[in-house]
Amino acid sequence: MYTISEIDSIVEKSFLNLKIEGTPQSLYEPIEYMMGIGGKRIRPRLCLITYTLFSNLINKEVIYPSLAIEIFHEFTLIHDDIMDKADTRRNQLTVHKKWGDNSAILSGDVMSIMAYKYLCACEQDKMSALLELFTKTASQVCEGQQYDMDFESMPFITQEDYINMIGLKTGVLIACAAEMGAIMGGADEAVCKSLYNFGFLIGLAFQITDDYLDTFGNEQIFGKKIGGDIVNNKKSWLLVECIRLATGEKRTELNRIMAMDENQNAEKIASMQNLYVDLGIKESAKKKILEYHDKAMDVIRNIGLSDVQIEQLSIFAEQIIHREK
Repeated sequence: MYTISEIDSIVEKSFLNLKIEGTPQSLYEPIEYMMGIGGKRIRPRLCLITYTLFSNLINKEVIYPSLAIEIFHEFTLIHDDIMDKADTRRNQLTVHKKWGDNSAILSGDVMSIMAYKYLCACEQDKMSALLELFTKTASQVCEGQQYDMDFESMPFITQEDYINMIGLKTGVLIACAAEMGAIMGGADEAVCKSLYNFGFLIGLAFQITDDYLDTFGNEQIFGKKIGGDIVNNKKSWLLVECIRLATGEKRTELNRIMAMDENQNAEKIASMQNLYVDLGIKESAKKKILEYHDKAMDVIRNIGLSDVQIEQLSIFAEQIIHREK
């Protein structure tokens, strides 16, 4: 079995060797830029981790499908940044800020198609299962993004609404990565589905961690401006919980903060941070992240995996929730 660090090295080398070429250059240059500015690469990493639980032969028939997941993810980020009007990602200009919205949309479209090209490099007997899983997941990610946009115009949503949205927008792609690796590794169907559920729950923990870091993270480490969710009144886990808990004077304070305009961004961020702390939401978010982590680990404890296999997944899960970016 490969170690996590060995898998990380394989993923990074694979992206360094990824050739993004074509004409017109103005179409492919933004793709090369987006793929080159880094990222956590958690989806291809998890895909290879679950694969190596069952097989030690890593070749292009396995690596390319793992890259497909990341290429699709990066495509969604390009389009998300346009919708969110985000200026930076990973401390770099977003694609739409650098090349304009139209070029960003078109380059993103090419990436979504490119993902299928890499997915189809898999072993032929695995292609049908992988295509079915990947295509369903791609549609679900778009559904999640639509819910996210719909929520912007709604005065409040429930935590159930929020979890359903991030399950689609974030959870299913991480779950897809986990199951794809298991399918390619030859695991039986029950184990594949359990690893899907593991990935889904880790995906929920991952997204709530992102929400937390957007408000309380270190900007230089996190890679984008802190407080973006607050400025945009985005329905993050923290805001949804705040709406649920705030009553009386706290509700008045919440409404006052959310009504602040763009000239008051610094005050708005600081005031909302203080409100989250006062209502215990900062600590509650940490507990919720751990809750989903623990549920994920419970899923894989009784499915026939060895202690060594479980430890491999545990290391990955710990990296997801104990991070600063």
